[in-house]
Amino acid sequence: MNFTEGTRRSLWPAVAGILFVMLLVTRYCDNGYSKRELEIKAGRWDKLMLIISEIDKNYVDTLDYSHITEETIPLLLEKLDPHSVYLPPQELKSAEEELQGNFDGIGIQFNVPNDTAIVIQVIPGGPSERAGVLSGDRIVEVDGKIVAGVKLDQDSLVSMLRGKSGSNVNVGFKRGSVNTILKFDIKRDKIPVKSVDVSYMVDDTLGYLKLSKFTRTSHKEVLESLSLLNERGMNSVIIDLRGNTGGYLDQALLLSNEFLERGNLIVYMEGLHRKREDFFADGRGKFKGIGLKVLIDEGSASSSEIFAGAIQDNDRGTIIGRRSFGKGLVQEPIYFSDKSGIRLTVARFYTPTGRSIQKPYSKDYRNDILERYKHGELTSADSIRQNDSLKYTTPKGKIVFGGGGITPDVFVPLDTTGVTKFLIKSNELGLVFRYSSEIADIYRSELREIGDIAELNKFLNSINLEEKFLKYAAGKNVIPNKEEWRISGDILITQLKALVGRYSPLDDAAYYPIISKIDNVIQIASKEQVIEQ
Repeated sequence: MNFTEGTRRSLWPAVAGILFVMLLVTRYCDNGYSKRELEIKAGRWDKLMLIISEIDKNYVDTLDYSHITEETIPLLLEKLDPHSVYLPPQELKSAEEELQGNFDGIGIQFNVPNDTAIVIQVIPGGPSERAGVLSGDRIVEVDGKIVAGVKLDQDSLVSMLRGKSGSNVNVGFKRGSVNTILKFDIKRDKIPVKSVDVSYMVDDTLGYLKLSKFTRTSHKEVLESLSLLNERGMNSVIIDLRGNTGGYLDQALLLSNEFLERGNLIVYMEGLHRKREDFFADGRGKFKGIGLKVLIDEGSASSSEIFAGAIQDNDRGTIIGRRSFGKGLVQEPIYFSDKSGIRLTVARFYTPTGRSIQKPYSKDYRNDILERYKHGELTSADSIRQNDSLKYTTPKGKIVFGGGGITPDVFVPLDTTGVTKFLIKSNELGLVFRYSSEIADIYRSELREIGDIAELNKFLNSINLEEKFLKYAAGKNVIPNKEEWRISGDILITQLKALVGRYSPLDDAAYYPIISKIDNVIQIASKEQVIEQ
């Protein structure tokens, strides 16, 4: 008989110990330790091994070793640091797909505004486009199973649509006002995952590029985008890393190399069992001469911080926004025969001036962003906690601080202008998000004909969105007074226009330029008084 939940918990520390010993033994053997050295190191875990042995010989019930193992490893790694993790087979596969730059699926992007998934964009050349799926179609069935109106979570729907390349999935869609369900047999294929969400010219000389993650293809994507902007007259660029949680180290190094001079240190890493390793620019970057502004916030982490730190510490550009997350630990992947694996922290990242990117571990580590908000750091530069003992100087004499994350050269607070009870209520109910899908339904044929941002703006300005949205909101019993609409109306209508734009062929090339009009960080970054270093 299997042990109870309470008994299982009591065994976790002991099992964790023996699992860790097994891992250490494997690592030590691989690294060429002598038999004596191995005996000494393993001996440090003798007590835990003894406890496991006694449990194995004397415990009253049959143990489910597999279950204990799977539930214990995450707890063990959690005790080491906040970023060492265990990934069971499926989680490992999903995590690596996201970073590899492709996955096996049907090639659509969708939102779920009202318990029914709506196709926003059909990826050009992908399986769904070949099958005849259109933006605005609603997903109602997958392999005969109803998925609309049943409160199916988005991750479950994604897992149903994804599958091995070459396999088939039957998907039922509702299109417009037609009651008949359109069923398509779609053969799954490799779907590219872009990491550059959008790039465009802000004005005649300033470019903008949004990089959402560092995947295997990020450097290539950025180079292609910057080259196109260069052809359009770009002499300076905003690289937006807000919310970019990182990814592959080599991509951050390659991207940094594009902007730095030969011999500039990009980053170095060092750990107890890892000697210091330096990474330098080779001087062959294509964009060493252009002005550079890098946007970061509390969601920018890891590779994003490496790039921002390299630019800041080499006096290469201006960092704008809010202090970054502070994730500067090096995770080394270790894979196991059952297709699971761990990402074990083996070193720390340091910026060129010697700052550790990693913020201190604390009991509030997981809630650090909330704590920053509570003590005012997201709204006031004066509230950023800086340690004078961790003061560093760049080659040109600029003072920068360690202690965790990258502190921007130009601080931009969290934008709270335009906030009213009406705006808050509208966001709580997702009114803008939901109404954008209704507008896209009504004007589907017109949106499909949109060819550029000028055409889109002309169309959006012609359909009186303000009147339509206020009528929609009133139908949901959300009615602003005149002052609330004066303060919040422009924000809500701009959000609505940006979301509707995503249903056009322009997709993110419509969303980002429109939403930038109410983005205070981009507005400040675009101003001439931001001085390049």
